[in-house]
Amino acid sequence: MDYRRLGHSGLKVSALALGSWITFGGALDRGGARRLVAHAYDAGISLFDSAENYAGGLAEEWLGDVIADLRLPRDAICLSSKAFFGAAPDPRPTQRGLSRKHLRDACDAALARLRTDYLDLFFCHRPDPETPVEETVAAMDLLVRTGKVLYWGTSEWPAELIRSALRCARTNGLTPPTAEQAQYNLLHRKRVEFEYAPLYDDPGLGLTTWSPLASGLLSGKYAQGRIPEGSRRARRDHGWHDGVLPGASEAARDAAVARLADLADALDATPAALAIAWCLRNPKVSSVILGCSSTAQLDANLAALALAQRLDPGTLARLDALADD
Repeated sequence: MDYRRLGHSGLKVSALALGSWITFGGALDRGGARRLVAHAYDAGISLFDSAENYAGGLAEEWLGDVIADLRLPRDAICLSSKAFFGAAPDPRPTQRGLSRKHLRDACDAALARLRTDYLDLFFCHRPDPETPVEETVAAMDLLVRTGKVLYWGTSEWPAELIRSALRCARTNGLTPPTAEQAQYNLLHRKRVEFEYAPLYDDPGLGLTTWSPLASGLLSGKYAQGRIPEGSRRARRDHGWHDGVLPGASEAARDAAVARLADLADALDATPAALAIAWCLRNPKVSSVILGCSSTAQLDANLAALALAQRLDPGTLARLDALADD
């Protein structure tokens, strides 16, 4: 396993992380979740990601139970959670957003579900137009100062709002955001590669990225109209995004996936491993979050670590052009 600094912070996280969206409390039962976490830890994964709204809080609860059951050393792992949407299916106004009240309550609830005293990373899951950024920054700073959170960040925030949070923290002597958690894959790149570009070197924003396979599209399992039983697309739930490669037809998406499969064949690799390896080659990415539903799938994704080291400039250029042909 490769370990990378989270931006300019001193925190090192595993280059591949294990997420719990859709899987914990969804595609997996509790026993499957236990096997997956144990396998991930044995493979060197140290970052485990969740959020208050994943399975209505059940994902965090299962993750906490599994970590306790496996007796994983707390000082050897990093726990990441997020707040904005609330844990209830139809949350009251006080139970969602980025107000001081909700962030404090959400953090306390996450700590209880995860059975821990602190979160290594706590993300503001979406921007909140109804809460002043100054209030959000002050609330996150208080969570850091009280020891409940070590580092805080944003998720899917526009760059200008991140700059506002950084200015607010700098002006008032508060803890600034350390990282952004953004969607990043071969078909969804512009925000990470262009919009956030001025934020990496100064102030040193870190990145944990999600959906490296574009909701499974880049794995090739949906090629030629296939919809495997039990897949995210078959369930048509919030785990599938028709918005990948916005503005393109399904035929254009399928063509991009076919080109990826051809490149993978030439490297004796799977399309999924190649897509993840491409994400890993971005030096600004601290950790790529995997959404696995079995240990076999996790092993297949872990192959991306070695594959990333084999990608030559020509292959990278062809991958970069994948959605542009």
